[in-house]
Amino acid sequence: MRRNIALALAASLGIATLTSATTAVASSPNPTRIISLSPSATEILFGIGAGPQVIAVDDNSDYPSNAPFSKLSSFTPNVEAIAAYHPDLVVLQSSATNAATVESDLQKLKINVFLEVTPSNISDAYAEFLALGKVTGHPSRAKALVTTMKSRIAEILAKARKKSSISIYHELDNTLYSADSTTFIGQIYSDFNFSNIADGTNAGGYPQLTPEAVIKADPKVIFLDDGSYGESPATVAARPGWSTISAVKNKHVVVLPLDIADRWGPRLVDFYQFVAQATAKIN
Repeated sequence: MRRNIALALAASLGIATLTSATTAVASSPNPTRIISLSPSATEILFGIGAGPQVIAVDDNSDYPSNAPFSKLSSFTPNVEAIAAYHPDLVVLQSSATNAATVESDLQKLKINVFLEVTPSNISDAYAEFLALGKVTGHPSRAKALVTTMKSRIAEILAKARKKSSISIYHELDNTLYSADSTTFIGQIYSDFNFSNIADGTNAGGYPQLTPEAVIKADPKVIFLDDGSYGESPATVAARPGWSTISAVKNKHVVVLPLDIADRWGPRLVDFYQFVAQATAKIN
């Protein structure tokens, strides 16, 4: 199963909340040796001004470029490898393998843990900004960043939101896993008043569609979140029967920028802008 699909399906298995994660570390604010085992958290930490406190990030945290990259895994975290850095705070994804055990083992070593849960909407994402701001000693910077993001996204939506709903299909991989409107990415499409063809499947947010279902739904826009795995407008058009889909016929198959659609850091604004530009001329 491809990386972004594994992330998507695991996201529904969150075992904590931002509130409990914040409470767990509130007694020891202003950490000076932070490890981020989440690409989204890495971007948030640098966005709120906590970058100088970060001593290591996981092997998928590739932004910003000055983040201290390491071989630490966000998916299968190793307690011994983490402890070797002598951190005073670790941001751990709740979807990681054995996250509860890793959290407990780190706490036994007197290492504070912020357990990150994949947000289901943008409000949850903002909550993480504010929570990380609180536990790292940057509450004002975090609040200011959230305010700026809200304002910029509102401006984008005000200009781009369609009066009539556009049908879209978000493809996670070429086995046709998608994301419905109950997921974080689905909520973003809902903000644009798009009609998501993955809705109504009752499959826990990430349904696997059939080729026949996609063809029948006839989406006006197809967003490819698997472009880095070789999918493209050409490969989509070559699929049996897909040349009849409106998005294919009208050349509205859009390859999403790498990683921006899968993260909920400050670059969310860029993703909203990208979607707005990609659909600007579609009725």
